[in-house]
Amino acid sequence: MNTRAIRRGGQLTLENALGPGGARTLADDARHGLTRTLKQLPPKHLYDTRGAALFDRICELPEYYPTRTERAILERVADELIAATGAGELVELGSGSAAKTRLLLDAMAAAGTLQRFVAVDVTEAVVRNGAAALTREYPGMHVHGLIGDFERHLDRLPAARGPRLVAFLGGTIGNFDPAARGHFLRNIAGLLGEDDHLLLGTDLVKDRATLEAAYDDAEGVTAEFNRNVLHVLNRELGANFDPSGFHHVAAFDTENEWIEMRLRAREAQEVALPAIGLTVRFAAGEEMRTEISAKFTRKRVAAELAAAGLKLAAWHTDANEWFALSLASRAGS
Repeated sequence: MNTRAIRRGGQLTLENALGPGGARTLADDARHGLTRTLKQLPPKHLYDTRGAALFDRICELPEYYPTRTERAILERVADELIAATGAGELVELGSGSAAKTRLLLDAMAAAGTLQRFVAVDVTEAVVRNGAAALTREYPGMHVHGLIGDFERHLDRLPAARGPRLVAFLGGTIGNFDPAARGHFLRNIAGLLGEDDHLLLGTDLVKDRATLEAAYDDAEGVTAEFNRNVLHVLNRELGANFDPSGFHHVAAFDTENEWIEMRLRAREAQEVALPAIGLTVRFAAGEEMRTEISAKFTRKRVAAELAAAGLKLAAWHTDANEWFALSLASRAGS
């Protein structure tokens, strides 16, 4: 599919911001990340169609508390959020299956403000299937599906039609390192008009055992999800990774207060990536970082929002204070 929008019946718009350069992003990231002293790849490359399906399974695991905890908070405060913002348009960055999103859409429908949902996700099948389902479920709502990378394609969002709520849920903000997080939040601030708001989901600091279990489940689904990036490299760049040759590692870094997911080579090996003319050697026990997931406190969230030109308007958490939803607006609005 090219970058031209496709319209059906006036209710659904699909646009591909990746175009033919989608594989180029992976190539650039692999060339840069696999030649560093600590090999690493950004976590967005975990989420092809297979990876997205594996992550949906992770969200149902007993160890993985973030999804169900965030959903419980949304069930409690969705009506309050829509009343406070007056939003008629919802933009979700990294929309995935949009399961929790429906709570916000239902609240907007009940308030009589619902006009449009804009779904942004890097996985084409996720956007296409989700957009089609939502147009059936909310027949009066326009769905705009943007297949793109929310780090690079925020400028491709359609113009707002009224008060807009931008949702970045699931604790995904934690996948950015502090510098990238600040840059991203500043970009979000630049998108918001005076009547717009950001709804930000953040996983909170808690005991090590709970955190590490959430990223290393007994069933091994997270391990398979982590190794999925090797399948992506094999398919897209012609690499010859043996996924079974890597062990899944998840550990909490107490200094940085984030979980790191890594892949550890079980033995010394050499991997070719012919599409980018690269050969990579792994020593036995050498690790490649595939994800960080930062954990937050209310103080840190408020400070990072303020540094980006945003102000914390409301803070909602659960009884255990394991997860939080922050409502923010542009400073001075």
